[in-house]
Amino acid sequence: MNTLISTATTTPGPTFFNRLAPLSYPLVRVTTGLLLMPHGAQKLFGGFGGHGLTATGQYFASNLGMEPGILFALLAGLIEFFGGLALVLGLLTRPAALIVAVFMAVIISVHVPSGFFWNNGGFEYPLMWGLMALAIFFRGGDRYSLDAQLGLRI
Repeated sequence: MNTLISTATTTPGPTFFNRLAPLSYPLVRVTTGLLLMPHGAQKLFGGFGGHGLTATGQYFASNLGMEPGILFALLAGLIEFFGGLALVLGLLTRPAALIVAVFMAVIISVHVPSGFFWNNGGFEYPLMWGLMALAIFFRGGDRYSLDAQLGLRI
């Protein structure tokens, strides 16, 4: 009896990856949304070690010069939390992604003076998430989304 195992049955090949390929885009969309949501929860609710709306508003006003600070903190929190949730669900995906991309452009402008690298307060992180949101905007919710399930052609 032959004891060799065929590599076709043990090594993932093109068929294996072809079956997984449709999951790659939802993975990107859902991950983008899920990683934005805690930032919004920090600002809105004080979750995940955040300071809540009032303290974040004070920081925006005094440290960033964004007046009225509470309004900008509220907008940032809403975009991150509910925009992220919309991306996770694939609901109103294109409008949510566009809002997130524009929001990230604003964040980039705030972080440019600190350089590129995020660990030095630079714009690397918002640039990446802005580009991810822009890519999601271009593609929309796709087939694994509430947009598709509800027949929304946005």
